Amino acid sequence: MSRLTSTAIIVVAVLALLAYQSAFQVNETEQVIITQFGEPVGDVVTDAGLKFKVPFIQVVNRIEKRILMWDGLASDMPTKDKLYITVDTFGRWRIKDPLQYFLRLRDERSAQSRLEDILGSETRNAVAKHELIEIVRTTRDRTASFDPLLASADIGRLLPIQRGRRLIEEDIFAAASGKLEEFGIELLDVRFKRINYNESVRQKIYARMISERQQIAERFRSEGAGEAARIIGNKEKDLQQIESEAYRKTQTIKGVADAKATAIYARAYDQTAASRDLYDFVRTLETYEAVIDPGTTLLLTTDSQLYGLLNGPDATQGRR
Repeated sequence: MSRLTSTAIIVVAVLALLAYQSAFQVNETEQVIITQFGEPVGDVVTDAGLKFKVPFIQVVNRIEKRILMWDGLASDMPTKDKLYITVDTFGRWRIKDPLQYFLRLRDERSAQSRLEDILGSETRNAVAKHELIEIVRTTRDRTASFDPLLASADIGRLLPIQRGRRLIEEDIFAAASGKLEEFGIELLDVRFKRINYNESVRQKIYARMISERQQIAERFRSEGAGEAARIIGNKEKDLQQIESEAYRKTQTIKGVADAKATAIYARAYDQTAASRDLYDFVRTLETYEAVIDPGTTLLLTTDSQLYGLLNGPDATQGRR
């Protein structure tokens, strides 16, 4: 009985091991290729459920059925206008032909490496064929927001483009899809994730931006100086006009006043002969007072009019 029991246990164990090695489960998210001594045998198993194989000889190779992601490494590359930029791209792909994929690549790690080579190469080719503005801008009809500082200048205006970033991405997709089909891979999408200036040219870009703003500042300073000169010129012109008009009016008023004063003097001093002599005497003194200062030394003869005035009005009248 003990020998029979041991034999039964051994048989059950062997059968369990054979069943374990023969049966395998396929999930909905995967597909399976059976290999025998490293070579694929039979068709690709794509239906989910419990499946069987030859134990110990055949091996189950599971291949992803879902959409997979490729995230490329950021790399530096030149544009058509000789600007070095750092481009970071990503894509989506899936395994379309599992058998071809298994024969050429074997696993997802090799597939990611092949995607990096092909998509990276096509990205560099596309970037090198276009100028930077073509890669950055999405649509051809995009316009910049209005900047009043640039309203009358050509600085900072967006240049017209022929294709745009979206069409360049489609070019990369079309060029890489055919090459990836040879590996059983279907490329679903590829996009630019990030585009930035290379550090070597970033300082040059900043310097150009500063130069453009300095040009704008100089233009405004020049316009301001011209406007200031115009305002100052108008002020000087108005001031001279006002002063000229005021001088004319003051001279007119003085002339009228002098005429009236002369008339009053004439009426006052023309009453008698004595008043006329007094007027002549006063005006002569005022004249000499105006033309002779305290520091002047005079040599007078006894018959001069001024000497006679100094001796009194009677002496002057006697010489007349």
